[in-house]
Amino acid sequence: MSTPPTNPGEGFHPHLHQSPDEPAAPLRSRLHHIRAGALDGDTAQTGGMRRFAAVSGRTVGSEKLWMGQTHVAPATASSDHHHGESETAIYVVSGHPEFVFADDSGGAVQEVRLKTSPGDYVFVPPFVPHREENPDPDDEAVVVIARSTQEAVVVNLPGLYALGVEEG
Repeated sequence: MSTPPTNPGEGFHPHLHQSPDEPAAPLRSRLHHIRAGALDGDTAQTGGMRRFAAVSGRTVGSEKLWMGQTHVAPATASSDHHHGESETAIYVVSGHPEFVFADDSGGAVQEVRLKTSPGDYVFVPPFVPHREENPDPDDEAVVVIARSTQEAVVVNLPGLYALGVEEG
């Protein structure tokens, strides 16, 4: 029986601990650990919020998935936007963000506001215009986002009802 390694993960993938002269293992042949403090803020943005990538084509070589965090400052609303062909799943970590969209399923267009709490999930279908709001005057809202595309697709819109906007 062998003795477990002193540091978890040590010894399981010795090729991950290469010397500087050795080539790195290909991105798609190993697991990736993205630490909370290492999220990438160089991603598509919308006014009123900040997105941080954890899992993307650039950070880990993903081909069909993007995942990261969004922070919405206190008393702030994002710009109206959609995420192109991406399906988007949202998990509320902290705060009480509200998600606003236009619903025309009943014939007349009405604005719908989803009020959320930590632990809630929201699904945003492709091309659906929406915005995030944080009505709390003191605390930011933080959500984790997963998208069905490799990068954070964001199409900013002039308004919530701007349907039929051409893709750029």
